[in-house]
Amino acid sequence: MISIILPTFNEKENITKLIEEIATVLADNSLSANIIVVDDNSPDGTAGEVEKIKNIVNYRIFLIRRKNKLGLGSAYIAGFKKALDLGADYIFEMDADLSHNPEDLPRFIKASCDHDLVLGSRYIKGGGIDNWSLMRKSISRGGTIYAKNILNLPFHDLTSGYKCFKRSVLENINIDEIASDGYSFQIEMTYRAFKKGFQIKEIPIMFRDRNKGKSKFSKKILWEAVWLVWKLRFSKFT
Repeated sequence: MISIILPTFNEKENITKLIEEIATVLADNSLSANIIVVDDNSPDGTAGEVEKIKNIVNYRIFLIRRKNKLGLGSAYIAGFKKALDLGADYIFEMDADLSHNPEDLPRFIKASCDHDLVLGSRYIKGGGIDNWSLMRKSISRGGTIYAKNILNLPFHDLTSGYKCFKRSVLENINIDEIASDGYSFQIEMTYRAFKKGFQIKEIPIMFRDRNKGKSKFSKKILWEAVWLVWKLRFSKFT
């Protein structure tokens, strides 16, 4: 069983199209899955849009409504716990703004057959970014180089939000300890899995910048990642 977690805040313009695209890919590849939307009380009515599509798409859709904007990291943690409760064997992280291509899902599943965590990488051969400014590309690429060197990690894209975890990874890295958000959340999840000795593989993805809605990127997210890397470097995990 597959669970795909979509954290949302003001994604009304994107969520229906994304869920429809995911459902099509799953059906075309005979994959059994559920979709978990974690909405942080979006003022634009994203949750209401999800309720509408639940009656149209022939896949199980679960909506977790949260009362406030609590952040990306805690949204994923809530989604992980729901996925584990549902008995998922493979759990995906995926952006809700159409920047991640659902057609890549079968490649993630294939790579997961002999790996515990599969990372969607923009910075290996075959990967890339469409329609980002030079500054945004530099921040993303620079963040990975910074974290990679400090944490001594062999991966090329540590800030990507397109991932597939085997159930065993989430059961063994103590997700209740994780309090980071944004870029730093992505770095921490990969680092914890690496330190636990899980097998990790990168596959190339094309990242397409959103056409609708506003990016959630901020200076706060950037600086949190800068400091978290040093915290991780000297942490001991249970």
